[in-house]
Amino acid sequence: MRKSLVASVIAATLAGTAIVGGVAAQARTTSDPAAPTSRPGLTATLQSDADVLQNYGAPGVLVKLDTARGDVRVRSGYGNVAKRTPVPWNAKFRIGSFTKPYVAATVLQLVGERKLSLDDTVEKFLPGLISANGNDGRKITVRQLLQHTSGLPEYTNAMTSMGTVEGFQKTRLRTWTNPELVALAMQFPSGFAPGTGWGYSNTNYVVASLIIEKVTGRSWQQEIHRRIVKPLGLRHTYLPGTTPTIPRPHAVGYQRFPGPGATPTDPRYGKPIDATLLNPSLAGPAGEMISTAEDANTFLRALVTGKVLKPAQLAEMQRTVATNDELRARWPGARYGLGIVWAENSCGGYWSHGGDIPGFMTRNGVTPDGSRSVMVSINTDSLKPKPGVKLPAVDVTTELVDHALCSAH
Repeated sequence: MRKSLVASVIAATLAGTAIVGGVAAQARTTSDPAAPTSRPGLTATLQSDADVLQNYGAPGVLVKLDTARGDVRVRSGYGNVAKRTPVPWNAKFRIGSFTKPYVAATVLQLVGERKLSLDDTVEKFLPGLISANGNDGRKITVRQLLQHTSGLPEYTNAMTSMGTVEGFQKTRLRTWTNPELVALAMQFPSGFAPGTGWGYSNTNYVVASLIIEKVTGRSWQQEIHRRIVKPLGLRHTYLPGTTPTIPRPHAVGYQRFPGPGATPTDPRYGKPIDATLLNPSLAGPAGEMISTAEDANTFLRALVTGKVLKPAQLAEMQRTVATNDELRARWPGARYGLGIVWAENSCGGYWSHGGDIPGFMTRNGVTPDGSRSVMVSINTDSLKPKPGVKLPAVDVTTELVDHALCSAH
């Protein structure tokens, strides 16, 4: 959820000027519609929260809150630092691992149609695919894939070259197939016996997508589009495959890389580069998709209110298991369902799934009843705090998401 594809590699090998958000929030062009001005109290709170993210190294921030009483949008900083222009209100952005709830929901629809069972093994659909270094598809179920309890290793651990500027520039446009990504993972031993632990691994969702394709005879992208994107009217949600560009308008996605002497707690990031152009097949079903704050909120609210899944399958998605200390440190009380996370907040708790991919960070949350949903897009996933500022122990958007979902305003 938190790790990006590049960050996971960095973790394996280790682990400016202040921007006045109020000013940036006012700037717009004729093709960039103004934000709603209602709910002034809540707008001011969220604007302040977005401005704080500048201290943590966010080039730009876009926030959209959907509520029954109307929407609230704020932004801070710059979508293009060189041009000093704000993030477009209707920006499209890479959502990274927020792709996973779409994949999980597609699998669960197939379960509801009795085309597969959560207790089916990987081997039933993909014989011989998972069979190396203690990884055994005969012992891994579909449920364990979606739940990250399979023990499958992380394929991005093999992408060490992506952790440097030179390596990233050389391979950013490379096309990866999903079987190739699984093969990368098979170089590493299983993390634990299936069902005996929890470990976030992008490999799980690559395998899940191959099951979707085996069962339906269509690509996982086609299935998500026809089952979720089209029915919900998500006109600005994309499954780009190998297309490296982002539809306009969009912010520039910035990426920093570790410097000499980097450690897990101090990566000593160098200067950011423009990472907007990227072949997203390196993420595939684990994090390929592109969306907007409006579309993403629409999906989250539809998901938790039963517009995507039947009651039995939604109940399965929301049946959670304990995670690990790392995830709970970032999201207090975090438990994982099937492609979705439950986390605690000041008003009880919320559903969420963040996403990171080179150049972009997505954070979000939706109340259990779907009455409020907030989406946060930051145009980097490699935060470098301003001098004298430390990153908080929790996720940097924790306070913003809490205010958005729990404020009485």
